[in-house]
Amino acid sequence: MLARGRTRLIPAAVLAMAIAGAQFAPGKKQEKLPGLMDEHKRAVHALNRLTFGPRPGEVERVRQMGVDHWIEQQLNPEKIDDSALEARLSPFRSLRMNTRELVENFPPNQVIRQVANGKAIAPSDPIKRAVYEAQLQRYEDRKQSKEDAGKPTPDDERKSSAPSNEMAGDSMSSADERRSASQKFRELLDLPPDQRLKQILQMRPEEQRSLTMALRAERADRLLEGMSPQQKETLMALRNPERVVIGELMQAKLLRAIYSERQLAEVMTDFWFNHFNVFINKGADRFLVTSYERDAIRPYALGRFENLLVATAKSPAMLFYLDNWMSVGPNSEAGLGIAPRREKRGHDRPVQAPTKAKGKVPMGLNENYGRELMELHTLSVNGGYTQKDVTEVAKVFTGWTIDPPKNGAEFRFNPRMHEPGDKFVLGHRIKENGEKEGLEVLHRLAESPKTAHFISQKLAMRFVADDPPPALIDRMAQTFVKKHGDIGEVLRTMFRSPEFWSPEAYRAKIKTPLEFVVSAVRASGSLVDDARPLINNLNNMGMAPYSMQPPTGYSMKATAWVNSSALLSRMNFALGLTAGRMRGVSVDAAHLAPGANDAQSALAALEMSLLGGDVSKQTHETIAQQLEDPQIAQRKLDDAPRAPNVAAIAGLILGSPEFQRK
Repeated sequence: MLARGRTRLIPAAVLAMAIAGAQFAPGKKQEKLPGLMDEHKRAVHALNRLTFGPRPGEVERVRQMGVDHWIEQQLNPEKIDDSALEARLSPFRSLRMNTRELVENFPPNQVIRQVANGKAIAPSDPIKRAVYEAQLQRYEDRKQSKEDAGKPTPDDERKSSAPSNEMAGDSMSSADERRSASQKFRELLDLPPDQRLKQILQMRPEEQRSLTMALRAERADRLLEGMSPQQKETLMALRNPERVVIGELMQAKLLRAIYSERQLAEVMTDFWFNHFNVFINKGADRFLVTSYERDAIRPYALGRFENLLVATAKSPAMLFYLDNWMSVGPNSEAGLGIAPRREKRGHDRPVQAPTKAKGKVPMGLNENYGRELMELHTLSVNGGYTQKDVTEVAKVFTGWTIDPPKNGAEFRFNPRMHEPGDKFVLGHRIKENGEKEGLEVLHRLAESPKTAHFISQKLAMRFVADDPPPALIDRMAQTFVKKHGDIGEVLRTMFRSPEFWSPEAYRAKIKTPLEFVVSAVRASGSLVDDARPLINNLNNMGMAPYSMQPPTGYSMKATAWVNSSALLSRMNFALGLTAGRMRGVSVDAAHLAPGANDAQSALAALEMSLLGGDVSKQTHETIAQQLEDPQIAQRKLDDAPRAPNVAAIAGLILGSPEFQRK
């Protein structure tokens, strides 16, 4: 089996990368290809740049369809049937929930605290209530632990005589719990799925906790087998509700990238989320990012930039991430401490400003969003704005806030928080006009030629080269201005440019970890039943979805991802994928080299199916040397040759420099 040869294969593969390492060197120009790209290379290039990588047989399909026709089809994703993907996503109920529903079904710690303190009520539905009760038990346990930690410690004499027995007792108690949980697990497996969940919900919270804490991935899968999506979510939420929401969102991102027929739309959704980055592990954003990507990013990924800019500016996820939801104008009613006025009808509650949260950013004028809006979202760091502009923009957006998550976390303009008076932004007077001041600033920024240039540069960096040609950027920026930020038209200008199709652009960019993992899965024709192991690998490679903390987002440049440790991680992933060592992901590598009856013929077939024949002499010879390893040739030293280990050869090719380029 391949696993036994793993310690030999991986160093050999890393050696192959080291020998061919010059091909990864960032900034080095690619060898010029003779003439223009032929139709085969055009199809390969288009699939490498506009998608997350070609699937088996897709290069030929696109070539026969016509590359230009296929690109136009991708620019109109609403006309592409994606029902197969939607069927795969249907079990993830949280993707379709609004924030209020997410909080109700998967309560965060803040809500559990409120229930524990009598400020909120747990739902009456028995399934939802079980999740609350499990979290309330955890809350009380943590509270008790803190209280115990504050109690006086025993004197030195008691310390010297008692601990050994106490520790033994703790160990015995923990061991008893594990044995009890294992026994309960075996009993539950004998029950039908509905009865399993019913039995678990009838357990005491501490019993539920012991059971869920004892469930490793394989055990959890067996326990969940046959359950409905809601039942599965409920069982997982007993342990950690927030992780259910984040986990389903991350899995959906991988499944969309792997299986969507609307590949360009997925690439652009990923591009724009990275451009308007939000960190999912910041407080309420654990529940807000789902709607952020679904409602503020995805619908506008190929539309007008201004609509995208407004949607992200009003998104509760962005308002929370950059703290604008707490930004209060110094001269506003809230800033001056003026008590809120009640409406004459008497029944309407006064509009309150958000209260200062313990340990959070102090109330007052917050410039985070104003700065990132101009530096990262529109004009660029060299966009010509000053610190005075940042302050004025921050004043413009005071009052752009959100309702509490338990009330839906919707965008709300609070006039009591808004700084009164005119503002001056980039030489323009913004007349006092409440919420509309922000819309005016967003419009001016979206229409700015500097924004057109910056966005065009980033798009060209993503699709053409790490250092894109200035002439191409200028033409794209002209289209941006002329078409009022129509993203689809800007992309058309780029896709029809000679720079995009130049031989120097062919396989000239290094894939990010996300692009590498997804393209390997797509190229190998892997079947993904559980995307969580893929997410774990991305985390190890430094690119977990939605997890970049700074607002800059993940880098698109090779310099951020090319180093020996990263390349080793990629090779190990490739070998593990094709060898079938990844739980929840299955691959039949043999179908990539049909009819190959020896290692050399398998190598030739795999170089064509996985690389489109684009393999350097250096890479080919290095891998060919590895074929002498009996583990790959599938023979003992004195045996006659047998069918080659296609999985091992495919893993080596997926880890090669050529595959890691796009």
